[in-house]
Amino acid sequence: MSFESLGLQAELVRAVSDKGYSTPTPIQQQAIPLILEGRDLMGSAQTGTGKTAGFTLPILQRLHVSQKKGAGRRPIRALVVTPTRELAAQVTESIEAYGKWLPLKSTVVFGGVSINPQKQKLIRGVDILVATPGRLLDHVNQRSADLSQIELLVLDEADRMLDMGFIHDIRKLLALLPRQKQTLLFSATFSDEIKKLANGLLKSPAMVEVARRNATVEVIEQIVHPVDKSRKRELLSFLIGSNNWQQVLVFGRTKHGANRLTKQLNSDGITAAAIHGNKSQGARTKALADFKMGKLQVLVATDIAARGLDIEQLPHVINYELPNVAEDYVHRIGRTGRAGRGGQAISLVCLEEMKQLKDIERLIKSRIPQQLVAGYDVTETSQTETLRPEKQVQQRRRRHRGKSNQRHGARAN
Repeated sequence: MSFESLGLQAELVRAVSDKGYSTPTPIQQQAIPLILEGRDLMGSAQTGTGKTAGFTLPILQRLHVSQKKGAGRRPIRALVVTPTRELAAQVTESIEAYGKWLPLKSTVVFGGVSINPQKQKLIRGVDILVATPGRLLDHVNQRSADLSQIELLVLDEADRMLDMGFIHDIRKLLALLPRQKQTLLFSATFSDEIKKLANGLLKSPAMVEVARRNATVEVIEQIVHPVDKSRKRELLSFLIGSNNWQQVLVFGRTKHGANRLTKQLNSDGITAAAIHGNKSQGARTKALADFKMGKLQVLVATDIAARGLDIEQLPHVINYELPNVAEDYVHRIGRTGRAGRGGQAISLVCLEEMKQLKDIERLIKSRIPQQLVAGYDVTETSQTETLRPEKQVQQRRRRHRGKSNQRHGARAN
Protein backbone atom coordinates (compact mmCIF):
# COMPACT_ATOMS: atom_id res chain seq x y z
CA MET A 1 0.00 0.00 0.00
CA SER A 2 1.24 3.50 -0.85
CA PHE A 3 0.43 6.89 0.64
CA GLU A 4 -1.26 7.85 -2.67
CA SER A 5 -3.67 4.95 -2.27
CA LEU A 6 -4.83 6.38 1.08
CA GLY A 7 -6.25 9.41 -0.73
CA LEU A 8 -3.54 11.94 0.15
CA GLN A 9 -2.88 14.77 -2.28
CA ALA A 10 0.37 15.17 -4.20
CA GLU A 11 1.89 17.87 -1.96
CA LEU A 12 1.59 15.65 1.12
CA VAL A 13 2.89 12.54 -0.66
CA ARG A 14 5.88 14.61 -1.80
CA ALA A 15 6.57 15.74 1.78
CA VAL A 16 6.32 12.13 3.03
CA SER A 17 8.77 11.06 0.33
CA ASP A 18 11.13 13.86 1.36
CA LYS A 19 11.16 12.33 4.85
CA GLY A 20 12.19 8.99 3.36
CA TYR A 21 8.93 7.10 3.85
CA SER A 22 7.21 5.11 1.10
CA THR A 23 4.88 2.69 2.88
CA PRO A 24 2.32 3.71 5.53
CA THR A 25 2.35 1.97 8.90
CA PRO A 26 -0.71 0.03 10.11
CA ILE A 27 -2.04 2.96 12.20
CA GLN A 28 -1.63 5.26 9.19
CA GLN A 29 -3.35 2.80 6.85
CA GLN A 30 -6.37 2.64 9.14
CA ALA A 31 -6.60 6.18 10.49
CA ILE A 32 -5.87 8.38 7.46
CA PRO A 33 -8.87 7.33 5.30
CA LEU A 34 -11.24 7.60 8.28
CA ILE A 35 -10.03 11.10 9.20
CA LEU A 36 -10.24 12.21 5.55
CA GLU A 37 -13.90 11.09 5.59
CA GLY A 38 -14.52 13.46 8.51
CA ARG A 39 -15.13 10.69 11.07
CA ASP A 40 -14.49 11.14 14.79
CA LEU A 41 -11.83 8.67 15.83
CA MET A 42 -10.62 6.94 18.97
CA GLY A 43 -7.17 5.51 18.36
CA SER A 44 -4.63 3.44 20.24
CA ALA A 45 -1.21 2.41 18.97
CA GLN A 46 2.15 1.50 20.41
CA THR A 47 4.56 4.40 20.59
CA GLY A 48 6.80 4.73 17.57
CA THR A 49 4.22 3.36 15.11
CA GLY A 50 3.76 6.58 13.14
CA LYS A 51 0.66 7.77 15.01
CA THR A 52 1.57 11.47 14.77
CA ALA A 53 1.78 11.37 10.97
CA GLY A 54 -1.41 9.30 11.05
CA PHE A 55 -3.41 12.33 12.18
CA THR A 56 -1.14 15.16 10.93
CA LEU A 57 -1.35 14.24 7.25
CA PRO A 58 -5.16 14.04 6.94
CA ILE A 59 -5.66 17.18 9.07
CA LEU A 60 -3.38 19.14 6.74
CA GLN A 61 -5.33 17.90 3.74
CA ARG A 62 -8.76 18.68 5.21
CA LEU A 63 -7.68 22.19 6.16
CA HIS A 64 -6.11 22.82 2.75
CA VAL A 65 -9.15 21.60 0.81
CA SER A 66 -11.52 23.80 2.83
CA GLN A 67 -9.18 26.79 3.08
CA LYS A 68 -10.87 30.11 2.32
CA LYS A 69 -8.81 32.63 0.39
CA GLY A 70 -9.00 36.28 1.24
CA ALA A 71 -7.70 39.03 3.46
CA GLY A 72 -7.97 39.08 7.21
CA ARG A 73 -6.44 37.26 10.10
CA ARG A 74 -6.42 33.47 9.84
CA PRO A 75 -8.65 31.85 12.46
CA ILE A 76 -7.39 28.82 14.37
CA ARG A 77 -9.11 25.91 12.62
CA ALA A 78 -7.29 22.91 14.09
CA LEU A 79 -6.19 22.42 17.69
CA VAL A 80 -3.86 19.67 18.93
CA VAL A 81 -3.63 19.36 22.73
CA THR A 82 -0.73 17.39 24.26
CA PRO A 83 0.34 16.75 27.88
CA THR A 84 4.01 17.77 27.62
CA ARG A 85 6.19 20.41 26.00
CA GLU A 86 8.34 17.78 24.30
CA LEU A 87 5.35 16.08 22.70
CA ALA A 88 3.95 19.44 21.60
CA ALA A 89 7.28 20.28 19.94
CA GLN A 90 7.37 16.85 18.27
CA VAL A 91 3.87 17.24 16.82
CA THR A 92 4.73 20.73 15.58
CA GLU A 93 7.84 19.41 13.81
CA SER A 94 5.66 16.80 12.11
CA ILE A 95 3.12 19.43 10.98
CA GLU A 96 5.88 21.66 9.59
CA ALA A 97 7.62 18.78 7.79
CA TYR A 98 4.52 17.31 6.17
CA GLY A 99 2.89 20.67 5.45
CA LYS A 100 5.90 22.34 3.88
CA TRP A 101 4.37 22.32 0.37
CA LEU A 102 1.00 23.68 1.57
CA PRO A 103 0.08 27.34 2.32
CA LEU A 104 -0.91 26.62 5.92
CA LYS A 105 0.52 28.22 9.05
CA SER A 106 1.03 26.58 12.43
CA THR A 107 2.56 27.37 15.79
CA VAL A 108 3.03 25.83 19.23
CA VAL A 109 2.43 27.25 22.72
CA PHE A 110 3.56 25.76 26.03
CA GLY A 111 4.73 26.93 29.44
CA GLY A 112 8.26 27.46 30.66
CA VAL A 113 9.04 30.14 28.08
CA SER A 114 7.93 33.75 27.54
CA ILE A 115 4.31 34.11 26.51
CA ASN A 116 4.80 37.31 24.47
CA PRO A 117 6.45 35.82 21.33
CA GLN A 118 3.67 33.22 21.29
CA LYS A 119 1.09 36.00 21.49
CA GLN A 120 2.59 37.76 18.47
CA LYS A 121 2.38 34.62 16.33
CA LEU A 122 -1.22 33.98 17.37
CA ILE A 123 -2.22 37.58 16.69
CA ARG A 124 -0.77 37.32 13.16
CA GLY A 125 -2.98 34.28 12.62
CA VAL A 126 -2.41 30.52 12.33
CA ASP A 127 -4.42 27.63 10.89
CA ILE A 128 -3.12 24.96 13.29
CA LEU A 129 -2.29 25.41 16.97
CA VAL A 130 -0.44 22.81 19.05
CA ALA A 131 -0.63 23.46 22.79
CA THR A 132 -0.32 22.17 26.31
CA PRO A 133 -3.50 22.74 28.36
CA GLY A 134 -2.26 25.26 30.95
CA ARG A 135 -0.54 27.65 28.54
CA LEU A 136 -3.48 27.44 26.11
CA LEU A 137 -5.85 28.59 28.86
CA ASP A 138 -3.45 31.46 29.59
CA HIS A 139 -3.77 32.59 25.97
CA VAL A 140 -7.54 32.23 26.06
CA ASN A 141 -7.72 34.33 29.23
CA GLN A 142 -5.47 36.97 27.68
CA ARG A 143 -7.55 36.87 24.47
CA SER A 144 -4.65 35.99 22.22
CA ALA A 145 -6.27 32.66 21.26
CA ASP A 146 -9.83 32.43 19.91
CA LEU A 147 -11.11 28.83 19.79
CA SER A 148 -14.57 29.60 18.43
CA GLN A 149 -13.80 28.50 14.86
CA ILE A 150 -12.09 25.17 15.55
CA GLU A 151 -13.01 22.55 12.94
CA LEU A 152 -10.67 19.77 14.10
CA LEU A 153 -9.63 18.83 17.64
CA VAL A 154 -6.95 16.30 18.56
CA LEU A 155 -6.38 15.11 22.14
CA ASP A 156 -3.02 13.34 21.95
CA GLU A 157 -1.87 11.04 24.78
CA ALA A 158 -5.21 11.60 26.49
CA ASP A 159 -4.47 9.04 29.20
CA ARG A 160 -1.29 10.88 30.13
CA MET A 161 -3.23 14.15 30.39
CA LEU A 162 -5.61 12.53 32.85
CA ASP A 163 -2.68 11.04 34.81
CA MET A 164 -1.11 14.50 35.07
CA GLY A 165 -4.31 16.06 36.42
CA PHE A 166 -5.30 18.04 33.32
CA ILE A 167 -8.92 16.88 33.25
CA HIS A 168 -10.28 20.18 34.65
CA ASP A 169 -8.28 22.21 32.11
CA ILE A 170 -9.49 19.91 29.32
CA ARG A 171 -13.12 20.41 30.34
CA LYS A 172 -12.64 24.19 30.40
CA LEU A 173 -11.19 24.08 26.90
CA LEU A 174 -13.91 21.81 25.55
CA ALA A 175 -16.54 24.29 26.75
CA LEU A 176 -14.93 26.96 24.53
CA LEU A 177 -15.03 24.89 21.33
CA PRO A 178 -17.85 24.71 18.74
CA ARG A 179 -20.21 21.77 19.11
CA GLN A 180 -19.81 20.91 15.43
CA LYS A 181 -16.25 19.71 14.88
CA GLN A 182 -14.25 16.60 14.10
CA THR A 183 -12.58 15.11 17.17
CA LEU A 184 -9.68 12.67 17.31
CA LEU A 185 -8.67 11.10 20.62
CA PHE A 186 -5.46 9.10 20.94
CA SER A 187 -4.51 7.14 24.03
CA ALA A 188 -2.04 4.38 24.86
CA THR A 189 -4.77 2.63 26.88
CA PHE A 190 -8.54 2.63 26.76
CA SER A 191 -9.16 2.87 30.49
CA ASP A 192 -12.60 3.46 31.98
CA GLU A 193 -11.71 7.15 32.49
CA ILE A 194 -10.73 7.51 28.82
CA LYS A 195 -13.93 5.80 27.68
CA LYS A 196 -15.96 8.16 29.87
CA LEU A 197 -14.20 11.17 28.35
CA ALA A 198 -14.70 9.81 24.84
CA ASN A 199 -18.41 9.10 25.36
CA GLY A 200 -19.03 12.74 26.19
CA LEU A 201 -16.87 14.08 23.38
CA LEU A 202 -16.96 11.84 20.31
CA LYS A 203 -19.86 11.23 17.94
CA SER A 204 -20.10 7.62 16.68
CA PRO A 205 -16.31 7.33 16.57
CA ALA A 206 -14.36 4.89 14.47
CA MET A 207 -12.07 2.69 16.60
CA VAL A 208 -8.47 2.08 15.59
CA GLU A 209 -6.47 -0.15 17.93
CA VAL A 210 -3.24 -1.39 16.40
CA ALA A 211 -1.61 -2.84 19.52
CA ARG A 212 -2.84 -5.09 22.28
CA ARG A 213 -4.01 -3.23 25.34
CA ASN A 214 -1.00 -2.09 27.40
CA ALA A 215 1.32 -4.13 25.17
CA THR A 216 5.03 -3.39 25.00
CA VAL A 217 6.77 -3.04 21.66
CA GLU A 218 7.57 -6.60 20.65
CA VAL A 219 10.81 -5.76 18.84
CA ILE A 220 12.39 -4.49 22.08
CA GLU A 221 14.73 -6.86 23.94
CA GLN A 222 13.96 -6.52 27.66
CA ILE A 223 16.46 -7.47 30.38
CA VAL A 224 16.56 -7.11 34.16
CA HIS A 225 19.95 -6.86 35.88
CA PRO A 226 19.51 -7.54 39.63
CA VAL A 227 21.89 -5.28 41.57
CA ASP A 228 22.33 -3.85 45.04
CA LYS A 229 20.97 -0.33 45.25
CA SER A 230 24.35 1.03 46.36
CA ARG A 231 26.05 -0.28 43.19
CA LYS A 232 23.53 0.85 40.58
CA ARG A 233 25.49 3.87 39.40
CA GLU A 234 28.70 1.83 39.21
CA LEU A 235 26.93 -0.84 37.12
CA LEU A 236 25.39 1.77 34.84
CA SER A 237 28.79 3.32 34.09
CA PHE A 238 30.28 -0.16 33.56
CA LEU A 239 27.57 -1.14 31.04
CA ILE A 240 27.93 2.09 29.07
CA GLY A 241 31.73 2.06 29.09
CA SER A 242 32.39 -1.64 28.50
CA ASN A 243 29.88 -1.81 25.62
CA ASN A 244 30.94 1.57 24.19
CA TRP A 245 27.31 2.71 23.99
CA GLN A 246 27.08 6.15 22.42
CA GLN A 247 23.38 6.94 22.79
CA VAL A 248 21.60 5.86 25.98
CA LEU A 249 18.37 7.23 27.45
CA VAL A 250 18.30 6.67 31.22
CA PHE A 251 15.14 7.01 33.30
CA GLY A 252 15.00 7.86 37.00
CA ARG A 253 12.12 8.68 39.31
CA THR A 254 13.00 12.13 40.68
CA LYS A 255 14.38 15.42 39.38
CA HIS A 256 16.96 15.60 42.17
CA GLY A 257 18.06 12.03 41.47
CA ALA A 258 18.40 12.78 37.74
CA ASN A 259 20.64 15.76 38.49
CA ARG A 260 22.79 13.74 40.91
CA LEU A 261 23.16 10.83 38.47
CA THR A 262 24.09 13.18 35.63
CA LYS A 263 26.86 14.72 37.75
CA GLN A 264 28.17 11.26 38.72
CA LEU A 265 28.20 10.03 35.10
CA ASN A 266 30.12 13.10 33.98
CA SER A 267 32.65 12.47 36.76
CA ASP A 268 33.03 8.92 35.35
CA GLY A 269 33.96 10.39 31.96
CA ILE A 270 30.56 9.80 30.38
CA THR A 271 29.01 12.90 28.78
CA ALA A 272 25.50 13.29 30.18
CA ALA A 273 22.73 15.86 30.69
CA ALA A 274 19.42 15.79 32.56
CA ILE A 275 15.97 16.65 31.22
CA HIS A 276 13.02 17.15 33.59
CA GLY A 277 10.31 19.57 34.64
CA ASN A 278 12.57 21.86 36.69
CA LYS A 279 14.86 22.54 33.74
CA SER A 280 14.14 25.61 31.63
CA GLN A 281 12.68 24.95 28.20
CA GLY A 282 15.91 26.24 26.66
CA ALA A 283 18.01 23.79 28.65
CA ARG A 284 15.67 20.91 27.80
CA THR A 285 15.71 21.75 24.09
CA LYS A 286 19.53 22.04 24.02
CA ALA A 287 20.05 18.77 25.91
CA LEU A 288 17.75 16.90 23.54
CA ALA A 289 19.38 18.47 20.45
CA ASP A 290 22.88 17.62 21.71
CA PHE A 291 21.78 14.06 22.44
CA LYS A 292 20.30 13.60 18.97
CA MET A 293 23.47 14.99 17.35
CA GLY A 294 25.72 12.66 19.35
CA LYS A 295 27.32 15.35 21.50
CA LEU A 296 26.00 13.55 24.61
CA GLN A 297 26.27 9.84 25.35
CA VAL A 298 23.53 9.83 27.97
CA LEU A 299 20.30 11.73 28.51
CA VAL A 300 18.87 11.26 32.01
CA ALA A 301 15.11 11.84 32.11
CA THR A 302 12.16 11.66 34.46
CA ASP A 303 8.75 10.34 33.41
CA ILE A 304 7.60 13.82 32.38
CA ALA A 305 9.65 13.20 29.22
CA ALA A 306 8.70 9.56 28.69
CA ARG A 307 6.09 10.22 26.01
CA GLY A 308 7.46 13.39 24.49
CA LEU A 309 10.87 12.25 23.29
CA ASP A 310 11.11 11.20 19.65
CA ILE A 311 14.61 9.97 18.84
CA GLU A 312 15.07 7.94 15.66
CA GLN A 313 17.00 4.68 16.00
CA LEU A 314 17.63 5.06 19.73
CA PRO A 315 19.37 1.76 20.62
CA HIS A 316 19.27 1.69 24.43
CA VAL A 317 16.86 2.66 27.20
CA ILE A 318 17.89 2.00 30.79
CA ASN A 319 15.56 2.08 33.77
CA TYR A 320 17.96 3.23 36.47
CA GLU A 321 14.94 3.15 38.78
CA LEU A 322 11.66 1.41 37.99
CA PRO A 323 8.63 3.69 37.77
CA ASN A 324 5.99 3.60 40.48
CA VAL A 325 3.25 3.24 37.83
CA ALA A 326 3.63 0.11 35.69
CA GLU A 327 2.20 1.76 32.56
CA ASP A 328 5.06 4.27 32.61
CA TYR A 329 7.47 1.37 32.03
CA VAL A 330 5.77 0.71 28.69
CA HIS A 331 6.08 4.36 27.67
CA ARG A 332 9.69 4.56 28.81
CA ILE A 333 10.92 1.56 26.85
CA GLY A 334 8.84 2.66 23.86
CA ARG A 335 11.45 5.36 23.21
CA THR A 336 13.49 2.59 21.54
CA GLY A 337 12.26 0.07 18.97
CA ARG A 338 10.45 2.82 17.08
CA ALA A 339 8.89 2.30 13.65
CA GLY A 340 9.62 -1.43 13.78
CA ARG A 341 13.33 -1.10 14.48
CA GLY A 342 15.02 -3.14 17.19
CA GLY A 343 16.13 -1.82 20.55
CA GLN A 344 17.17 -2.86 24.02
CA ALA A 345 15.57 -1.92 27.35
CA ILE A 346 17.57 -2.70 30.49
CA SER A 347 16.26 -2.34 34.03
CA LEU A 348 18.60 -2.15 37.03
CA VAL A 349 16.48 -3.64 39.81
CA CYS A 350 17.28 -3.71 43.50
CA LEU A 351 15.54 -5.54 46.32
CA GLU A 352 13.29 -2.58 47.19
CA GLU A 353 11.83 -2.54 43.65
CA MET A 354 10.44 -6.06 43.58
CA LYS A 355 6.84 -4.85 43.86
CA GLN A 356 7.24 -2.53 40.86
CA LEU A 357 8.83 -5.35 38.84
CA LYS A 358 5.96 -7.71 39.67
CA ASP A 359 3.42 -5.04 38.68
CA ILE A 360 5.18 -4.48 35.34
CA GLU A 361 5.33 -8.19 34.55
CA ARG A 362 1.66 -8.53 35.46
CA LEU A 363 0.81 -5.64 33.11
CA ILE A 364 2.78 -6.93 30.12
CA LYS A 365 1.78 -10.53 30.91
CA SER A 366 5.35 -11.70 30.60
CA ARG A 367 8.35 -12.46 32.80
CA ILE A 368 11.32 -10.26 31.93
CA PRO A 369 14.56 -12.29 31.65
CA GLN A 370 17.03 -11.64 34.47
CA GLN A 371 20.80 -11.65 34.08
CA LEU A 372 23.43 -11.14 36.77
CA VAL A 373 26.40 -9.10 35.54
CA ALA A 374 29.78 -10.66 36.39
CA GLY A 375 31.49 -8.69 39.12
CA TYR A 376 28.22 -7.17 40.28
CA ASP A 377 26.80 -10.11 42.19
CA VAL A 378 24.12 -9.04 44.60
CA THR A 379 24.15 -10.20 48.21
CA GLU A 380 22.67 -13.63 48.86
CA THR A 381 19.56 -12.14 50.45
CA SER A 382 19.03 -9.63 47.66
CA GLN A 383 19.76 -12.19 44.94
CA THR A 384 17.33 -14.73 46.34
CA GLU A 385 14.68 -12.10 46.95
CA THR A 386 15.08 -10.54 43.52
CA LEU A 387 15.09 -13.74 41.52
CA ARG A 388 12.72 -15.85 43.62
CA PRO A 389 10.92 -13.71 46.20
CA GLU A 390 8.50 -16.43 47.26
CA LYS A 391 11.36 -18.80 48.15
CA GLN A 392 13.08 -16.11 50.18
CA VAL A 393 9.94 -15.66 52.26
CA GLN A 394 9.83 -19.42 52.88
CA GLN A 395 13.51 -19.44 53.89
CA ARG A 396 12.94 -16.59 56.37
CA ARG A 397 10.03 -18.50 57.93
CA ARG A 398 12.13 -21.66 58.26
CA ARG A 399 15.00 -19.72 59.84
CA HIS A 400 12.56 -18.05 62.24
CA ARG A 401 11.05 -21.41 63.23
CA GLY A 402 14.52 -22.89 63.71
CA LYS A 403 15.60 -20.06 66.01
CA SER A 404 12.32 -20.31 67.92
CA ASN A 405 12.81 -24.05 68.42
CA GLN A 406 16.35 -23.48 69.64
CA ARG A 407 15.12 -20.97 72.24
CA HIS A 408 12.40 -23.31 73.44
CA GLY A 409 14.90 -26.17 73.58
CA ALA A 410 17.31 -24.09 75.67
CA ARG A 411 14.55 -23.31 78.17
CA ALA A 412 13.62 -27.00 78.41
CA ASN A 413 17.19 -27.93 79.22
